[in-house]
Amino acid sequence: MIPNLTKNKFSRFSFLLQPKYIFGLLVAVAALIAIKQYNHGSYNNYSIFKYTFWHLIESKSLYAHYPDEYWDRNHYGPVFALFIAPFALLPDYLGMLLWNVCSVLVFAFGIKSLPLSNKVKAIIALICANELITALLSFQFNIFLTGAILIAFSYTLKNKNGIATFPIISCTMIKLYGIVGLAFFFFTQKKIQFILGLIFWAVVLFVVPMLLSSPKFIIDTYVEWFNTLVYKNSSNISLDSYQDISFMGMVRRTLGDPTIPNTPFLLGGVLLFGATYLRIKQFQFLEFRLLLLASTLIFTVIFSSGSESPTYIIAFTGVAIWFMRKSQHSKWEIALLIFAILLTSLSPTDLFPKAARVFIRNHALKALPCVIIWFTIIYEMLTKDFNPKSVTVCEN
Repeated sequence: MIPNLTKNKFSRFSFLLQPKYIFGLLVAVAALIAIKQYNHGSYNNYSIFKYTFWHLIESKSLYAHYPDEYWDRNHYGPVFALFIAPFALLPDYLGMLLWNVCSVLVFAFGIKSLPLSNKVKAIIALICANELITALLSFQFNIFLTGAILIAFSYTLKNKNGIATFPIISCTMIKLYGIVGLAFFFFTQKKIQFILGLIFWAVVLFVVPMLLSSPKFIIDTYVEWFNTLVYKNSSNISLDSYQDISFMGMVRRTLGDPTIPNTPFLLGGVLLFGATYLRIKQFQFLEFRLLLLASTLIFTVIFSSGSESPTYIIAFTGVAIWFMRKSQHSKWEIALLIFAILLTSLSPTDLFPKAARVFIRNHALKALPCVIIWFTIIYEMLTKDFNPKSVTVCEN
């Protein structure tokens, strides 16, 4: 009798577990965070973003140091100036508020587009909530990027390649991470259309910034951007950096050897990731496709020396999708999710003592649960028969 009463009691509130309520709450949180950060003067990243547009208009280097405007440097491609333009034209307080809100809306639309039930979409958003807040506090583009990858995946499955290829190309020309959207190429039935979509958007997004400056300036800017990224990648590899929270960084810091190269890790990761494509007969099954999406999102972060704490909104979305792709879970999977929530998502917060936070950061242990989950995903993708009779929460 008691279990039934308990079930009925909680079922009264089950209607709250709907994407529209969860997403609405996250949008409100995004706005409040923007207001808080503006009042505290903590919006350096937004300043970098904003001046990217104005520097493009003035044909000034997008990657030079401008200490009177912000600290650090811009590391995004010239296409980013187009995306930030509507916000840069507004007063800071309004621009950054709308930036955070739009970031969450794109992220929410990405989750909403997934071929999953509404309840599952809501739970995915909740699992990602703390990482989302971490990214919102520093006005990260990674929120947009995560939503864009999800949209590319969903619309590739729908064979709507004109839409699917736009986020892939635009994000690639902004932060390079967007190129991982090409991982979904084999899921479309219209591959020629997909390729043409990539070419079309690449040409459009290469040319349009020239209308705000000049062809020569944009070409020179891409060369400068490449050189900047090469230098940044080398500078990320440091035992005391706030970046390099990656598989390689974790090994380097644990062994205390900053000379350990990225190449062996990247080569091994790419080979394992690529090996899953050998299982062609499994491509048709939704669970396999969702695991590839989760693998792609996590891979993007754990094999990047540029990964920092706010970057993990990308990887943790992959973790959430991995866990929520089905309704029945093993004790190992449940333990991994709890481990990830504690060590990856919550370890940078005040729930952990300062000494523990410092130890975890110094050893890049935020990456550890995601690394284990990624290898678990790869093992499953290489060994499991994704029969459509298997029980999942996915909806075709």
